[in-house]
Amino acid sequence: MMHSLATIFQVVAVLGCLASSAYYGICVWSAAAFLRARKLHKEIGSAPLPSVSILKPLKGVDPDIYQSFRSHCLQDYPEYEIIFGVSDPADPAIASVEQLQREFPDLSIRLVVCREKLGANVKVSNLHQMLPSARYQHLLVNDSDIRVEPDYLRNIFAPLTDERVGMVTCLYRGAPAATLGSQLEALGISTDFSAGVLVAQQLEGGLHFGLGSTLAFRRRDLDRIGGFLSIVDYLADDYELGRRISELESNGSRLKVLLSREVVDTHLPAYDFSGFLAHQMRWARGVRDARLGGYIGLVSTFGLMWSLLTVIAANAAPWSWAVLAVVFALRIAVALAVGKSVLQDEKLPGQLWLLPLRDLIAVAVWIASFAGHTVIWRGETFELKNGRLTRINL
Repeated sequence: MMHSLATIFQVVAVLGCLASSAYYGICVWSAAAFLRARKLHKEIGSAPLPSVSILKPLKGVDPDIYQSFRSHCLQDYPEYEIIFGVSDPADPAIASVEQLQREFPDLSIRLVVCREKLGANVKVSNLHQMLPSARYQHLLVNDSDIRVEPDYLRNIFAPLTDERVGMVTCLYRGAPAATLGSQLEALGISTDFSAGVLVAQQLEGGLHFGLGSTLAFRRRDLDRIGGFLSIVDYLADDYELGRRISELESNGSRLKVLLSREVVDTHLPAYDFSGFLAHQMRWARGVRDARLGGYIGLVSTFGLMWSLLTVIAANAAPWSWAVLAVVFALRIAVALAVGKSVLQDEKLPGQLWLLPLRDLIAVAVWIASFAGHTVIWRGETFELKNGRLTRINL
């Protein structure tokens, strides 16, 4: 009986290695397809570029926040405005907005104090209250810690001159602080999260969700899905916004969510280890509720776990170590193809020694994510059910 169980354990572990190796191959293939498209595709067309309202909801001060804000003021773009929103009139981020207004007096930069809490997701509540101040029909929402290049708006909004495109979103790379938690977060973005986005694009015939680094869309399409209020209680608001716009129809076909060739920077907080784990758990449970089938399927992508279990199940037989070496080599190939080649993350090679630790932590977070429904977000605790947040009073 014990021999049979050991054999089953070994077979399952080997099958896990095969599944994760196949997934890693798809990741490299997806990265190569993205790179080919980026090389051949010219984002900027001949159609006139639309005027744009940038909406940036704020809460507190992020790392290098002023330089991130400032990068949006240096755009090579015909006409745009920036609208910042805070829920607290004493928010420390206001000082950076006021400094920005002084440095760029000729650019329309406005601050909106959003006094109402219209739902559990305060960011989306603020966006709803900021929207009436927007003068233009093309909108861009991105996170407060995003830093961009001067051609960012041109590259993002040129595709939206095509009426078949409903949203443009983009990948991002993390600029970590010196803490271990921050470096592990950046490593996960460059070697795991972004790889999953590229695979989804290839296997699902395009994207059907958005990423918080960039959400560019038309105001009329936002109105068609019920406005920001329709997602004001959702944790994964970026995912929901993209998903709902992708389900809209125009001239008999669904609108496309386009993954731009642009890659932006996000400056990560100096997470301590517990802060890193809390953020990972919030992200994991958010994805679990948004894409349950795909999230369960992540078990087939944990190559390091499966190869280590193979070594254990095979009593460290020489062939099992060879399996471990092959699987880990494929994992490194994914990290370099996505992180180094696609995202152009220059810090990645120096962080690769942390990859085994990061991947094993990801397994632990994945398992733990099924054990509850609470998430911690900006110091508040919520219950998450079917993607919706309910604030818990502790």
